[in-house]
Amino acid sequence: MSSRGLREACFKFYEAARRVIAPDLKYAQWAYEAALWERSEGKDRWLDLGCGRCLLPTWRHDQEPNLVKRARLMVGLDYDHESLVDNTTIGCLVRGDASSLPFANETFDLITSNMVMEHLNDPKEQLKNIRAALRPGGELVFHTPNAHGYGPVFSRLVPEAIKNRLIWFLQRRKEEDVFPTFYRINTPADIQALAAAAGFEVASLQMVASSPIFIMVPPLMVLELLLIRLIMTRAGWRYRSNIIAVLRRPR
Repeated sequence: MSSRGLREACFKFYEAARRVIAPDLKYAQWAYEAALWERSEGKDRWLDLGCGRCLLPTWRHDQEPNLVKRARLMVGLDYDHESLVDNTTIGCLVRGDASSLPFANETFDLITSNMVMEHLNDPKEQLKNIRAALRPGGELVFHTPNAHGYGPVFSRLVPEAIKNRLIWFLQRRKEEDVFPTFYRINTPADIQALAAAAGFEVASLQMVASSPIFIMVPPLMVLELLLIRLIMTRAGWRYRSNIIAVLRRPR
């Protein structure tokens, strides 16, 4: 069986197993996309921080133009030049990072960030920079892993020598798309504390379960689905794999 055929077979098995074990489970990117649609309503100037090659996952690329055009001005910022070159949806692209945003104060109504906050090395100061770029009443919406989830715990146990190969096998992410992670703003308590220190209000904090990591290893995937079903209960909320947070700059 070809590599593509194997992946297709594993995903078909996953869908069958999910319908039996955790029928309410959805990929966390769906919840993040829903948050973008909700929070971009009425926003005039929008910055996507760490925009990379796309605003949404590649399999939702066709929906990106509809989302982007809701803002009169849409800007994408990323430090990785190659990612900016590959971004075909956002018209205004800027190279930079959250440590020194190249924008005037109070420029944006909305700043969003998808799987970027875990890479911030100094989130308190970087949140202050983000707050300065927001207009009063503006919002920061970000999607990031939960440091108390099993994914980051597993990642810390994997030897660096094989980590990139494992990520490619499980997720088809190339080595150049894997960046250092610090997980310094990746628990509800950390978000609350750092938001307050940077002058933000926490408007919303959602703990979200997501698809298994080990879809390509069916026996492990079944065990993982059983674990996910457990953390989807009210008692397991703090261990859900992902966080979607909305921080607001006070008026």
